[in-house]
Amino acid sequence: MTLTAATLRKFLAANPSAILAELAAVRGSSPREAGAFMLVGADETIGTIGGGALEYLVIARARQVLRDGLPNDAMDIPLGPEIGQCCGGRVEVSLRVVDVPLAARLIAKVEAEERARPNVYLFGSGHVGHALALSLALLPLQVHVIDTRPEELGGLPDNIEAMAVALPEAVVRTAPPGSSYVILTHDHALDFLIAREALRRRDAPYVGMVGSKTKRAKFTSWYLGEGGDPAALERLVLPIGGAVFPRGHGDKRPEVIAALAAAEIMVHIGRREVSIKRGPVTSVGTLNGR
Repeated sequence: MTLTAATLRKFLAANPSAILAELAAVRGSSPREAGAFMLVGADETIGTIGGGALEYLVIARARQVLRDGLPNDAMDIPLGPEIGQCCGGRVEVSLRVVDVPLAARLIAKVEAEERARPNVYLFGSGHVGHALALSLALLPLQVHVIDTRPEELGGLPDNIEAMAVALPEAVVRTAPPGSSYVILTHDHALDFLIAREALRRRDAPYVGMVGSKTKRAKFTSWYLGEGGDPAALERLVLPIGGAVFPRGHGDKRPEVIAALAAAEIMVHIGRREVSIKRGPVTSVGTLNGR
C-alpha cells in the first residue's frame, strides 16, 4: 500500500531507533527516483527505494549502523552485474539516524505528498464500487466514495473518505481541479445526472460509468436531449475498463471490473499529468536538501 502519514507515524512509534535510507542521487537508469526513501528498523521496514538486491544491501548496512551505533553513513552502489541487477545506473544512498526533527520532516513530507495526490470520486458503493474502492486504496490517490445510502458505506479502508450525500451530483461541482469521476450507483437516472455534471468539468482526466453499449446509447440520447455538449461525450468512458480490453473481456465479476478500471483510471491521470508538463513537486525533493 502507498505510504501514508498515519502508517509512518505508527512505524516510528514502534521503532524509536530507525535509519532513514534515501536515494540522495541517481545517475542513469534506476528503479526509483532521487528522494525515494525507506525506513529501516531492527526487525521491519517501511517504504521502498526500488527493491531487489539494492534494497537488500541497503537494509543490511542500515541495520549494521543501528547495531554498532555508527554515525550517519552513505553508500555508492552501481546497479549492474556486481549486485545482480541490470538497471545499469548508479545511486548514492544516504543513511541517517532518525531523530525527532528528522521524523517531523519525514511526516511533513508524506503529508504534503498526500495532499498533492489526484482525487478520484466513486459514486456508488455497491459490489463494483466497493471492489474498485479497495483497488484504488492501494494507489497514490485521494479516494472518495459517495452514496445516498449510508448503510452501503461500511467496510471501506481507513484511507478512503466515505460520504453519505442526498444529492451526489452536487459533489462534482465543488470537487478540486483535476479530479476524476467514476459513476456506479444503483440508479441509472442518478448515474445520468452525475455524468452530466462530470462532463461539464473539462479539467477531469477521467469520467467513467459502469454499464453497457445499450446504457451508453440511452445516456447519449438523454444527454443530448438535455442540451449536453456532443464533444464532451467523447470523454465519457462507458463501460469502464474497456480501454484495457477494447473488444471486451467477458468477465463481469466486480473484482475483475475493478482491476481493469483502476488501471484505466491511472492511465488517464498519467496522461493528464504528462500533457500539462507538470514540474517536480517540491515535497518530493530529497531530505538532504540536495
